[in-house]
Amino acid sequence: MSDWPEGYGRSLLEEVDSTLDEAARRAPTLTGPEWIMAKRQTKGRGRRGRAWKEPKGNFAATLVMRPEGPPDQVALRSFVAALALYDACVALCGETAGLALKWPNDVLLNGGKLAGILLESAGAVGGVTHLSIGIGVNLIETPMQEWLEPGAVWPVSLLSETGIHVTPEDFLTELAAAYDRYEIQFVTYGFEPIRTAWLARAARLGEVIIARTSNSETEGTFETVDANGNLVLKTAKGRVNIPAADIFF
Repeated sequence: MSDWPEGYGRSLLEEVDSTLDEAARRAPTLTGPEWIMAKRQTKGRGRRGRAWKEPKGNFAATLVMRPEGPPDQVALRSFVAALALYDACVALCGETAGLALKWPNDVLLNGGKLAGILLESAGAVGGVTHLSIGIGVNLIETPMQEWLEPGAVWPVSLLSETGIHVTPEDFLTELAAAYDRYEIQFVTYGFEPIRTAWLARAARLGEVIIARTSNSETEGTFETVDANGNLVLKTAKGRVNIPAADIFF
């Protein structure tokens, strides 16, 4: 088991409306980065305001921090968090061949969705006053089918796919340690080594995928992720850079 990283606060709650909401409430008085984990969320949410249902025993936490730099660079920490999630799973379950990272913010295990990441921030002129990185992991159970968006990747749990029971507390310790390692790398060397490591674990790299937004759909070969974190697709009309979308295989 990893040691808790120096300089990071840790708050373990029995119940909260949302760890993201709690992070926003605590942000103005932060003295350093803090992990907030809850055993139960009453109003959890995912991307685009979708409800996030969380069966008992699963992992729900938010890292809240005050990072330096412009908003577009701050947002690249979604890739930092994804790598940390990957490493935490490996540390707790051993080398898992079925693990992969799905752009922009999911972790897959054996083709199913194991975890998701949601970034929220508040800004000032030319910067970000605080960043919250919300993370949900299906440790024990998976959401019911009726909670899923049509066409979404079917959820899986760590227990169902590996047979290993991991507690939220143990997962938080490994995740926090892994995040700290990648955060140091990101701050010291920039996005490029993070991008390289993420691509080495990317799902469907070199394959045809579909990127959908609220008003468009683009099909193409997943070539890479660029220096700004954009998805790069090779399409019939040429190369297309996509800053945000939902991905379908």
